[in-house]
Amino acid sequence: MADFVQKTVNKTAVRDLAVPIADVESFDTIIQAVITDNPFGCVGYTTKGGETIAAVIRNREHYTAKVNFLDGEGKRVGNVSLQSPTIAAFEANAAEVLDNAALATAMGASDALRNGPGETYYAQLKCHDPSGDDYYVTLTRKTVRVSSYQDDAIKDTVETWADDVPALA
Repeated sequence: MADFVQKTVNKTAVRDLAVPIADVESFDTIIQAVITDNPFGCVGYTTKGGETIAAVIRNREHYTAKVNFLDGEGKRVGNVSLQSPTIAAFEANAAEVLDNAALATAMGASDALRNGPGETYYAQLKCHDPSGDDYYVTLTRKTVRVSSYQDDAIKDTVETWADDVPALA
């Protein structure tokens, strides 16, 4: 029997944020800045099939809106969570639920309110290092994760960047 032989060492590091990112606009600003400014020094490349891939891309993302339904006394009588694939869908879906009188009636509610602190955001960026390795920087409201990297210099670069972004302290 042949043995398995380790070929690579892929690592993961996580930073827990002291304070959750305030809102989806602030979250998106951070994501867009990484894509636009490329603070990690990533490089674009061309696949074997001829497709050009940017240095940093949105690999996965989803956003979860929360809506609470309140009775006449302000007591929560129900809630809805809406996971959406984009920020535009996140906002549109939340607005639709807030304006849905039939749903509020079915919940026994007299009012519907967004639960901003309960909402979640997730975006995973795929980065192509000049060495040829791909790694991921994943942001949520409460964490920043760098994963699938081999060289600790990648983690150090992401950490230095995060140190300079006040919302990621």
